[in-house]
Amino acid sequence: MSEPGPETVERDPARGLADFLSGEFGDRATISDFQFLSAGARRRNIAFTATVADTPRRLVATIVPPAVELMPVDAEAGVRELARAEGVPVPAVVATCTDTSYVGEPFLVSEHIDGETVPRRVLRTLAAAGTAESTARQWGAAMARLHLIDPAAAPDSVPAAGADPAAEHLAEVASVVAELLPDRPVFALALRWLEKRLPGPPPRPALVHTDMRNGNLIVSEEGLRAVLDWEGTQRFGDPMRDVAWPALRMWRFREDAAEFGGFAHRDTFVAGYEDAGGTFDLDRFRWWKVMGTLYWGAGLAQQAAAHLDGTVRDIVMAASGRRVSEIEWDLLMQIRPRVKA
Repeated sequence: MSEPGPETVERDPARGLADFLSGEFGDRATISDFQFLSAGARRRNIAFTATVADTPRRLVATIVPPAVELMPVDAEAGVRELARAEGVPVPAVVATCTDTSYVGEPFLVSEHIDGETVPRRVLRTLAAAGTAESTARQWGAAMARLHLIDPAAAPDSVPAAGADPAAEHLAEVASVVAELLPDRPVFALALRWLEKRLPGPPPRPALVHTDMRNGNLIVSEEGLRAVLDWEGTQRFGDPMRDVAWPALRMWRFREDAAEFGGFAHRDTFVAGYEDAGGTFDLDRFRWWKVMGTLYWGAGLAQQAAAHLDGTVRDIVMAASGRRVSEIEWDLLMQIRPRVKA
């Protein structure tokens, strides 16, 4: 493999952003108030102020290493703007850049939205303001508006789920379980439960975010400000995959009584979803909730394996392995026979 040329060497991000935005705005841009944000496990998010012609503008740059890029940054920008046009709260995209000469990696620049993204702070903010219920309705409505968009309107470079998203996702996760968790009977039991109840293709395929949960929301005392992290968006997916994912226990942050994000009950979220035009399917929701839990358990096993084989030597990856037993408990609680009243 050849050594990277000068155009691919990472530059100082403040200087690179200033140079790029100067070209975009047609006048010299200066960068100040540079702040690396805590949000973003795979990508770097940087808040800053860009001043052009004495006019300051608060922005956020999302820098995407090619190794973790799930879709091109221009495709992500396109689907975000499509969702924003249909009433989904999304930070407006200011510009995208696929030229790695500026900061060493592709990036997009968005308007800065004030609010909290760290889940525990989100919970404290909503509890103090007494706006958890109204925020949950806004959250449900935002998801419904996304699902009402014709997925064919999204850029072709946005990945498409197959003809049967549930069957395909189950097959992918089953292969990971077979490789890394072959001796865990709870995972085997959950796989049989899912196979027996496979729901088939969704009645109305949708544009799905795949990760619209607490931690990927900007929230203020007044409620939902924006939805973040669109890099995992898919076309022609099952909308109940989106609805079920934020209901998993791992996204409740020790507030297990509130199924959605640790601050909302299902009825409240679903009311917002249905009021905005979404169609809630309880059986499909339950299937995708079990599927999401199994998927997360398989992902934890992959992270632990990556540490053990030296691919990614990191204590956080190593610690993921101990959480597999937590997932087994979650799976048993979800697939246990229901007692009829």
